[in-house]
Amino acid sequence: MKIYNTQEEVEKDIVNDVLVIKSDVKFNADISIAASILVIEGNITAENITAWGITARDITALDITARNIKARNITAWDIIARDITAENITARDINAWDIIARDITAENITAWDIIARDITAENITAWDITARDINAWDINARDINAGDINARDITAGDILYYAFCIVYQSIKCVSIKAQRKIAHPPICLDGKLEIKEQKEAVK
Repeated sequence: MKIYNTQEEVEKDIVNDVLVIKSDVKFNADISIAASILVIEGNITAENITAWGITARDITALDITARNIKARNITAWDIIARDITAENITARDINAWDIIARDITAENITAWDIIARDITAENITAWDITARDINAWDINARDINAGDINARDITAGDILYYAFCIVYQSIKCVSIKAQRKIAHPPICLDGKLEIKEQKEAVK
């Protein structure tokens, strides 16, 4: 396992604005880099990643595991990983063009497109969301294509779910339909389903 104890040790291994990781890596220091991280093989483990801005063109890894990821801005063109798991992901802005992963677990997720097997989050704000299952507190998106959806509130454009779409309060969307031939209609326990005009769907 490669262990980085200081920011300077990390910067020494950056070549042509790319940090190449070929085995398991552990960061024992707060890291802030403006470079691409390319993981050929191995996993990234960190206690805390804290930075004013973490900017990268591509972040590619098998597993990204951290207790806390804190940054003012986390910006990347593509974030591709098998699993992204963190106790806390805290940032003023987390902006990514595409987030592609098997599982995404975070408190808040803001992205252009999210493609994942399962998404568990407190709040999700995105342009398009594609997932097998979504468990969230609040979801705000243009289009959602998922298996089963469990949330407090959903505000979206078109919603396509497999068999169950359950929320505690309300669903506001342009259209909603199930993929399964025999499926349950959307359930709003304390609120109602509201079909809106396209221009009003996402605010």
